[in-house]
Amino acid sequence: MHGIILIDKPAGPTSAEVVRLIKARLGRKTRVGHLGTLDPFATGVLPILVGEGTKLAPFLQETAKEYAGVIAIGAETDTLDPTGTVVRTAALPALDAERLLAIAARFTGTIVQTPPVFSAIKRAGVALYKMARRGDAVEPPAPRTVAIKRLELAAEGADRLRFTVACSPGMYVRSLARDIGVALESAAHLADLRRVRNGDFSIAQAVPLATALEELERSDYRSIIGMREALRTLPEVEVDSAIERSLRNGDSRALDGLAPREAKFFKVIARGDLVAIAEATSRITATIARVFNVD
Repeated sequence: MHGIILIDKPAGPTSAEVVRLIKARLGRKTRVGHLGTLDPFATGVLPILVGEGTKLAPFLQETAKEYAGVIAIGAETDTLDPTGTVVRTAALPALDAERLLAIAARFTGTIVQTPPVFSAIKRAGVALYKMARRGDAVEPPAPRTVAIKRLELAAEGADRLRFTVACSPGMYVRSLARDIGVALESAAHLADLRRVRNGDFSIAQAVPLATALEELERSDYRSIIGMREALRTLPEVEVDSAIERSLRNGDSRALDGLAPREAKFFKVIARGDLVAIAEATSRITATIARVFNVD
């Protein structure tokens, strides 16, 4: 079994725990991974890669994300989310529509953002959140440039902002919540988060974790998205069995003249199945990026 299971992750388990639960149903020999970590308190789209589908990760992970949630105004926590300890409080600001429109515009486009200390970013090979949780003094990570395509803010009472945001990979919503609090001359943390889109995968396609586990328990694989479909926006070429054999033997010359016009990466299909992903290296040549073995 190879492909992707789109899980609607509930609040509570870590992304790694979801992987372990699914792997337990599929067997120890089946490779299982995930795309785009969700914090334990967060919910929403969590793509789980299964079998040869784990090879798709490099072609799917650098994709845009979309989130919806709630920002709590008036208090900042050390984790920048509801699981942390309050480290700063401030007076509640006015949350009129005009001001929120201005704040949203300020954070739309290319911005510089400092990731949270409680993050998976590593220093000396150790994740910062592990260092922070054991009480080590941790310097904030270096600021990074991220992109926000769309940000919408709406007041929900005197101390809550409901938001939706479409952003580049690597953007921390917790940092965005903190920075919005500062921009409002107050304090803030992320109170609730739901990922509603991960690249081409939307929440409408996802299945609850409990449902997926029940299906896998009875060897029902209806929720698995095939590898070809998972890369549906990638151009593709169909090849015959002779070219397929050459590609499986690692001969990239079999791809000469096959690359779709202006394609960087493209799918190679044989007998309806995904055989390989190739990278165009010139107008007429290409090289094998990944070969898939599904027999």
